[in-house]
Amino acid sequence: MEELDQRQAEKRLAEAKENIRNKLALLPDQPGCYLMKNGDGAIIYVGKAKVLKNRVRSYFNGSHNGKTQRLVSEIRDFEFIVTSSNMEALILECNLIKQHHPRYNVLLKDDKSFPYIKITNEKHPKLEITRRIVKDKGKYFGPYPNAFAAQQTKKLLDRLYPLRKCKTLPDKVCLYYHIGQCIAPCEYPVEQAEYDRMVQEITRFLNGGQDVVKAELQRKMEEAAEALEFERAKELRDQLVAIDEVMEKQKITMSDALDRDIFGYAVDKGWMCVQILYMRKGKLIERRGTTFPYYGEEYDDFMTFVTQYYSDNPALPKQILLPTPPEQNTAEADEPAGSRADEVTASLHSWLKVKVHMPQRGRKSEVVSMATDNAKVMLEEKFRLIERDEERSVKASESLAGWLGLEEVRRIEAFDNSNIQGTNPVSAMVVFTDGKPDRKEYRKYKVKTVQGPDDYETMREVIRRRYERVLKENLQLPDLIVVDGGKGQISAALDVLENELGLFIPVCGLVKDAKHKTAQLMTGDPAEIVPLSRDSQEFYLLQRIQDEVHRFAITFHREQRGKSMVESKLDSIPGIGEKRRKLLLKHFGSVKKIKEASVEDFRPLSIGEKLASQIIAALREESS
Repeated sequence: MEELDQRQAEKRLAEAKENIRNKLALLPDQPGCYLMKNGDGAIIYVGKAKVLKNRVRSYFNGSHNGKTQRLVSEIRDFEFIVTSSNMEALILECNLIKQHHPRYNVLLKDDKSFPYIKITNEKHPKLEITRRIVKDKGKYFGPYPNAFAAQQTKKLLDRLYPLRKCKTLPDKVCLYYHIGQCIAPCEYPVEQAEYDRMVQEITRFLNGGQDVVKAELQRKMEEAAEALEFERAKELRDQLVAIDEVMEKQKITMSDALDRDIFGYAVDKGWMCVQILYMRKGKLIERRGTTFPYYGEEYDDFMTFVTQYYSDNPALPKQILLPTPPEQNTAEADEPAGSRADEVTASLHSWLKVKVHMPQRGRKSEVVSMATDNAKVMLEEKFRLIERDEERSVKASESLAGWLGLEEVRRIEAFDNSNIQGTNPVSAMVVFTDGKPDRKEYRKYKVKTVQGPDDYETMREVIRRRYERVLKENLQLPDLIVVDGGKGQISAALDVLENELGLFIPVCGLVKDAKHKTAQLMTGDPAEIVPLSRDSQEFYLLQRIQDEVHRFAITFHREQRGKSMVESKLDSIPGIGEKRRKLLLKHFGSVKKIKEASVEDFRPLSIGEKLASQIIAALREESS
């Protein structure tokens, strides 16, 4: 059992590594965030990158420190979110870390919100940094990507606009007055018009009118440099950098602190990908993508998805943002512009009682475009992964044919036997077509004629039963038969095929090593080893086939053992025959429920109190 668990773990690890290799090849040359996941699907690390392709690949190449090595050893999958700038990636990284608390992230696990700059609504207003927005008639600007940037901007504004700095007015002027950063309302009268002027200029600056201030700072910096006042020039230069850092436009956070669901979609080759960006309290915290085939008109099918989504997810945000419908076709040319969008938004609003918008410009339009861009990337990734997998599988099948001296190997039928000490022997067959599993063709076999753990005779019986039916029903013959084992299994299969059925189908065997892993390929009678490289695509295909048929056989064997154990428990009770056993199982559903039943529960089956008590006592005694 431990050996089987180890093998399954190794298989899952190999599949995860292959999946990561495929996805690494498809990473875009764009900024964004990436989320590393462990084997349970839990997010263990969130990071950001200017170029996703370079940053994510770096985890799987080269040497790392101890922490990164531990992180990489746990990664079994990853996903990413594309953004339009590195600043967006920074803010999104912060939101995602606060949402998921990944174990390998440390710096941003606090529960702080983004900082804002506030102009207070007082007789003598002042500037302050805050992380809370309240309805106090103050003016809030932001949010800003980090507290340092907000502080730098406030310091700059303090130099340019000398509002008061004290929480309560002192009795006399303080140092700020003497260095020109306060107009000292504590000692000198200040006209309201002066306050209005400064508040208006600060508002214009923080709302995007900082170019005038930057031009003035640039002029002063150049004058200071010409006058050889290098310290002053450096200070002015740093102020210019601070302005650029904090005033960069970003879409990841909105100042109104609303809960929003933002939808975008993309279509290609009959498939649609819908991306939903979840914005909570004005912050983008999560992304979800769904890919599915669509059959009608793309926007109608997209709206059907949205409708079904909210039918299944009753928790509604305050606002829903949707992309606008594509240009109307000829049949709709007489409709007024925008009528379709108005109809959609009105219908959804009426049904959901939630504000629904299709923004045309501004930040809301930008986040809808971001959702659409992520949908396009996800859909492209899906098709490129499929194409790479199909190309490799087909090429592996073609190359395998060359190794075996065959014209082609398109259909492979593989067999595996399963039993434990000869009990409940079964066999299973899987089919691979062009290197891909064809699950509707899988077959299960209960071994009928073989007593005890005889693998060769089991192989004979199953091969005989399978290909007698193929001949009788004129089914498609395989290009290659694969058996689990070496010379003995190959000889048994060929003997039945050629001498009993007159079929000449190539048979090869997959031999395992001491660790129960696929080790080599054997073919022919007398069997010879085919020198396939263990890191080749052909060997990987055979390994997948062997793992799949083994999994299928083991699953079937467990089912049969479970049924056998149930039957043996009930059959050992006096007064229970096959008919009554089936009746009990049909009525109660399982042995566990029979054991938990009361005597009265047996009356509908015409089982008396005495026998019912014996059944319950026997089952409970066996499990104690």
